[in-house]
Amino acid sequence: MSGTLAFPLTVAALQARIADPLRLRADRPAPREDVERAARAGGRMTPAAVLVPLVLHPEPTVLLTLRSADLKAHAGQVSFPGGRLEDGEDVVTAALREAEEEIGLHTSLPEIVGELPPLLTGTGFLVTPVVALLRPPFALKPDPGEVAETFEYPLAHVTDPAKPERRSREFRGETREFWVWPHERHYIWGATASVLVTLASVLRED
Repeated sequence: MSGTLAFPLTVAALQARIADPLRLRADRPAPREDVERAARAGGRMTPAAVLVPLVLHPEPTVLLTLRSADLKAHAGQVSFPGGRLEDGEDVVTAALREAEEEIGLHTSLPEIVGELPPLLTGTGFLVTPVVALLRPPFALKPDPGEVAETFEYPLAHVTDPAKPERRSREFRGETREFWVWPHERHYIWGATASVLVTLASVLRED
């Protein structure tokens, strides 16, 4: 067993869970919201990928980043390392490259597990989360132009059904709901929170 999980945190065990359609419940907005997001992006969806590293401490964690406050898009938000695909790249290659560029994580270190369902962001990016295992020790060197800091979030929180909070706010004259994960210093919401909700469906026993 690894940490509070009821199964061994291995590539094979996680791949079996990701491949199980009854277990993998993507956290997606209503279809209407996806259509509206695509329309706001001019109908163009830019392929992108993020790396979702599960760190194999005795009590496992997930590695997250806080984006630099100087960025033009999503400044100061919590995210996974990642970005748009370059010509000829697949999602795994892009996620690994972006993680190396953003936080100095060597591409040989993550053990790739598989992909979670893609989600469409309000800025027109179709983002595929790539799950990987990461074994300590490892060294990180965040690029200060992109990442203000890295931090780790306990998987015990991800697997706790009581942790994520459903909140709402007015946007473009309508009430929109979204997830927030509790943290003592950071506000974890948006696409990152949705990825964690989907990851929770893979890890939980309910």
